[in-house]
Amino acid sequence: MNRMQVEPHAITCGWISRNERRAIISLAAITTLLVAALVQQVRSQVSHQPVREQPGSRLANHTYQNTPYQTIFYHNRDLKIEAYYYKPEGNGPFPLVIYNHGSRAGAERREVPFLYVANVLRNNGYAVLVPERRGYGLSDGPTFTEEVGNDVSDRMMRRFHEEASDVLAGLDFLKHGNSGRSDADQIDFRHVAIMGWSHGGIISLVTAGERHDFVALIDQAGGALTWNRSPTLQRELPEVARKIKIPALCMDAQNDATTNAVREVGDAVKASGEWEKTIIYPPFTPATNPANIAPGHLIFGIAGISLWQNDMLSFLSEHVRSGH
Repeated sequence: MNRMQVEPHAITCGWISRNERRAIISLAAITTLLVAALVQQVRSQVSHQPVREQPGSRLANHTYQNTPYQTIFYHNRDLKIEAYYYKPEGNGPFPLVIYNHGSRAGAERREVPFLYVANVLRNNGYAVLVPERRGYGLSDGPTFTEEVGNDVSDRMMRRFHEEASDVLAGLDFLKHGNSGRSDADQIDFRHVAIMGWSHGGIISLVTAGERHDFVALIDQAGGALTWNRSPTLQRELPEVARKIKIPALCMDAQNDATTNAVREVGDAVKASGEWEKTIIYPPFTPATNPANIAPGHLIFGIAGISLWQNDMLSFLSEHVRSGH
């Protein structure tokens, strides 16, 4: 590849492919159903206080399908990796947030740009990169299930490190591309945060432990679904957390499979002398749960974003915009 391959999202150009049209229609339908479920859920759960807009922040307005982004492709060794890039309005350089998605067994090859997260971040002045790590979306490589299966030990950890290398390759591509040109006019690479949900929370921790390119970390229920059955994860994640040397925000809901994953990671960050805050939200129950997993784990999906977005934005404002 001799140059950056960019595919403007349909909203930023005048045409879309058949597959893109189907994906957009599907996303719009799912968004409509989930927003309706969120309204009902907020009415019925009196334990959650209304989310109020903070000064200087722009809350999600649920028009996620209107967020413009670019689809880019880059290489990590012999694999082509897909990612979605969001640029705020106005002139940069902008701080950057890399968002790492969770696993989606059985739907790995579906492209998911995580508009609901990127919309909030972009509206508040952050550039956003959402990599489709190997085996996801249009990225090359075997799926996590194909390569790891039910292993929750060394094979699993090896895959996590490989996926972390895909994320770092995406950051390097934004910095230099293949032409050696820097995009520092758009991105302030001194102010880069990394965050992720579930599987993506693990990848965020491992990535931040591999290289010190980041000034802040947000871990949303990283490893919560695997923690209780993986002594390897219980040993490895806190060890990685002690090495990252950046402020961290760890988040989960009371009725996840366990909150020990984020609590122990948070404790490890504190033990290393860094700033850390752990937030455990009240029990969360989404309107639908097709995979029948611990309901609290789904608080970081589209239906729960209004409950945690202000905590995310406050943390990023303090630790990313002001530097580390």
